Amino acid sequence: MGFWTLFEVASMPILQVLLMCSLGAFMATDYLNLLPVDARRSLNKIVFMVFTPSLMFANLAQTVTLQDIISWWFMVVNVGITFLIGGILGWLAAKLLKPKPHLEGLIISMCASGNLGNIMLIIVPAICKQDGNPFGDSCSTVGLSYVSFSMALGGFYIWTYSYHLIRSSAAKYKETLAVEESLKEPNKDLEANEKSHLLDGTIEDGTKAPTIEAKKEAKIWEQLLGLLHKILEELLAPPTIAAILGFIFGAVTWLRNLIIGDNAPLRVIQDSIKLLGDGTIPCITLILGGNLTQGFRKARLKPVIIIAVICVRYILLPIAGIGVVKAASHLGFLPSDPLYHFVLMLQFTVPPAMNIGTMTQLFDVAQEECSVLFLWTYLVAALALTVWSTVFMWILS
Repeated sequence: MGFWTLFEVASMPILQVLLMCSLGAFMATDYLNLLPVDARRSLNKIVFMVFTPSLMFANLAQTVTLQDIISWWFMVVNVGITFLIGGILGWLAAKLLKPKPHLEGLIISMCASGNLGNIMLIIVPAICKQDGNPFGDSCSTVGLSYVSFSMALGGFYIWTYSYHLIRSSAAKYKETLAVEESLKEPNKDLEANEKSHLLDGTIEDGTKAPTIEAKKEAKIWEQLLGLLHKILEELLAPPTIAAILGFIFGAVTWLRNLIIGDNAPLRVIQDSIKLLGDGTIPCITLILGGNLTQGFRKARLKPVIIIAVICVRYILLPIAGIGVVKAASHLGFLPSDPLYHFVLMLQFTVPPAMNIGTMTQLFDVAQEECSVLFLWTYLVAALALTVWSTVFMWILS
């Protein structure tokens, strides 16, 4: 397969995203006013509560069986490694560049979370259709299963790890704003002194004040309970619940036969869920385009931050991916299928996950900066995906 043919194949999904973003930006202008800020927020909540869970459940339940999960166990590890390496590199970039507090979680998420869904869903089948591809005749069918499993895994990691990052970053930012506002207000308790509430180690009712050790112990328990509460909340997010249910329905044969297949008695449920899931990518992309109109006016994003994210996603991560996959193959962890190796390497190379835009909109933090980062990373992705796909196929052929 020639370079320009591969360039055309790799560019198509990127061009689709950019075209839909342009439409979203036009719909958000004052000329049409179809996607104002309130409309984008409402649509984003629908994406979070309905479309994204439907997409994850439909893909997992339909394409992944228990045997596949057992056979492709390293893909679970591989996606985790992409998030781990990307997260570490993103954290280092955030520490070196010292951006505003509300951008730290965004930078780390952009570096860690790859678009393991619609981009790969277009690129892999398109490469398989080309004459002379190195992956064989069954490439299209097997590749679709690999990518569907990859999409489900990516969604699970994104809605746990990245969701936590964006949420924590938003909470810290809002807490900082609240502290700054409180410092601006005059002190109303002017008559208070060091003995107003505590006098000689006692409280007003005569009981002894808690000791320092008791306060520390209570604080530790409070922090631990708070952490467990946050973890539980993130695991109960609709996309995460949908991913877990999708794994269960895909792995348990009798549940799978209830909704999957032409003879399934409840196949209408799966068809309806899949129909809802198909709306996820268009809605997310239109919202990103709408945010982009604000991003160019309001975003204060240093060019060095954009360059850092691009370097991590398109230089450092792909190199790490080659090393990880080659090492796993050498240790005998991978099947001999070169297409499986190609998908694993490609997971290190895709642009940032578009669900990050949903999260920033959900928590009302860094939406404009997120849209600007998406614009530049997806523009560069057209060339980066082409070059790295060529390199990967050359290595595997």
